Amino acid sequence: MLTASGLKKRFDRKAPAALDDVSFSVEAGEIYGLLGHNGAGKSTALGIMLGMVFPDEGEVLIGGKSVQRERQAALSQVGAIFESPAFYEYLSGWQNLKVLTAFSGGVDRKTMEEVVEWVGLSKRIRHRVGTYSHGMRQRLALAQALLPRPRVLILDEPTDGLDPEGIVEFREQLFELREKSGVTILLSSHLLSEVEQVCDRVAILQAGRKVYEGATRGLGGEGQLYRIETASADDLAKARKLAEPKSILAGPGDDLFVFPADADPAGFLADLVNAGVKVRQFVRLESTLEDLYLEVSQIRRDRNQEPKSA
Repeated sequence: MLTASGLKKRFDRKAPAALDDVSFSVEAGEIYGLLGHNGAGKSTALGIMLGMVFPDEGEVLIGGKSVQRERQAALSQVGAIFESPAFYEYLSGWQNLKVLTAFSGGVDRKTMEEVVEWVGLSKRIRHRVGTYSHGMRQRLALAQALLPRPRVLILDEPTDGLDPEGIVEFREQLFELREKSGVTILLSSHLLSEVEQVCDRVAILQAGRKVYEGATRGLGGEGQLYRIETASADDLAKARKLAEPKSILAGPGDDLFVFPADADPAGFLADLVNAGVKVRQFVRLESTLEDLYLEVSQIRRDRNQEPKSA
C-alpha cells in the first residue's frame, strides 16, 4: 500500500546525508512504525511521503501512485498528522475543520459530527482552539486527518500530549480504524512500549540509514534472537553457513541469529561445536522492542566508532 524505494536526501553537501538509500514497504491494513533517534531521518522520510520534501533519489508509491510524479493522485489517499499541527486559534474546533476540509472539496456535516465524536471532542468542538489543551489539539488533528476518509494514515508522534487514558483510547482507535475501515497506518513515535503494542512491524533508522526492519516485540512470536560470539571472523562465517540450511536467519547485527520459534538452539550450538567453531558466547536476547532498539543502536554506534581502513 505504501512503498519507499531507495530514498536519498542531503540538505547540505558538507553534512551527512539525511537519508541514505532507505527502502521499506507497508502492506495494506498494516500498522507500521518508523523509529529512530532525533536526527535519524524520520521527519525527512515523512516529508518525502507527504510531498513536502523532494528526494535526491528514490520515490514513494501510495496505492500504486508516485508521490513524486503523481502527487495529487497519491496524496488524495492520505490523511496525516505531521510535526506540530497548526490551527486558527481564534476559531472553534468545528470552524477549523470546516476551513481545512474546504481545501479538499469539503465534508458533509454528518461525517464531521461522526468523526468529532469518535475522537472524543464533541463537548468542546464549538470552543475556540485557543482554549484547547495540547491533548485536545492532538484529537483535533486526528479528526482533520480522518475527514478525507483516507486509505493511508501517516501519524507523527500522535500521542504527544495525551494522558495515559488518552493513549489507551488512541491505541484502541487505531485498531478500530484498521478492522472496520481497513486503513493502513504508518506512525512515528518515541514511545517504544506503545509502538510495540500497536504496530505489526517497524523500521529503525540510524543516521539516515535503515538498520532494522521486522516484527515488533523484538521478534514477536516469529523467532528467537541470539547473540553468538566466536573466536574469529572465520568462525562466525562458518556459523552463518551452518545456519542457512536450518532456516536460521541473519539478525540485525553480524553476530545476531534469528531462530524459528520451534527451533532448538541447543542443538545448533552442538552442531557448531562439532564443526569446530570456537564459541565464546551463546546468549538469548530479550525480545522487547526496547531491547531490540537499544541493541541495534549500540551496533550502529560501535560501527561508527571503528577506524576506517586505509
